[in-house]
Amino acid sequence: MAWENQTFNYNFILLGIFDYSPTHIFLFSLVLGIFSVAFMGNTAMILLIYLDTHLHTPMYLLLSQLSLMDLMLICTTVPKMASNYLSGSKSISVAGCATQIFFYTTLLSCECFLLAVMAYDRFIAICHPLRYLSLMSPKICGLMAASSWILGSTDGVIDAAATFSFSYCGSREIAHFFCDFPSLLIISCNDTSIFEEVLFYCCILMIVFPVAIIIASYARVFLAVIRMGSGEGRRKALVTCSSHLMVVGMYYGTALFIYIQPTSDRLPTQNKMASLFYTILTPMLNPLIYSLRNKEVARAFRTVLGRGKSGERAPCWSRCFDIC
Repeated sequence: MAWENQTFNYNFILLGIFDYSPTHIFLFSLVLGIFSVAFMGNTAMILLIYLDTHLHTPMYLLLSQLSLMDLMLICTTVPKMASNYLSGSKSISVAGCATQIFFYTTLLSCECFLLAVMAYDRFIAICHPLRYLSLMSPKICGLMAASSWILGSTDGVIDAAATFSFSYCGSREIAHFFCDFPSLLIISCNDTSIFEEVLFYCCILMIVFPVAIIIASYARVFLAVIRMGSGEGRRKALVTCSSHLMVVGMYYGTALFIYIQPTSDRLPTQNKMASLFYTILTPMLNPLIYSLRNKEVARAFRTVLGRGKSGERAPCWSRCFDIC
């Protein structure tokens, strides 16, 4: 009953990141522009992989899942931030806050595991090309992608439930532009130190395990690339792997900055800037990195445009793994 009286009878207040000065109005417009590019870029990547049968391979299936996660991530935080800014309201309901925490944490965790799966896929493709179709069959690839979603969703449920197991009987002001559980823990009137310590070690495990897979996979990949006799094969392998490594660097760099530090040591401004980078800028850059550095994606884009102009019917998704 105390929990209901203290928390569920009021909304939280999101302090946001922008005021109404000319500089911040420009920055807000810039964020909306980046959001639009990220939304269209990731949507285009998903549709492109869906429509072109030449991209119906494990590598591009995993890439489509990454684009889907990025698309959901920007839609979890930016629309509410924009709505509050334009309306002058700063409130968010408890249910809305819990929903944001669940989806944000879920998608962070999903991408963490998916990037490790993508590194493993490149390792198999380059180091064991003759066994690729058996080691990365449609069933195995689908199970790996589904496992990323399941593990991420489990983490999201646990974090959201744990966050709202505490009472928030004091200030309702969250020093952020969306509901992030570290920002909520700061305003809790309970002692959250044990939960923060458990959360710290869980984050370490969730980051170290996928990073270990990525490092091990790419160590073998680079050794294999060095031994390649074909210059064209070496170049193609390096281009594909460098695109993935750029995404990995942006993702883990921001995640480490945000979640490895204890809550008491975090500065609200630093949290906002890092979260803004991850939730908006990174989802915009991911499809650009893969599309600009990938001839197959560029070819598929031209092919799909040609079909659209000629009125040719797009291939059915049921044939998604006909070409591997």
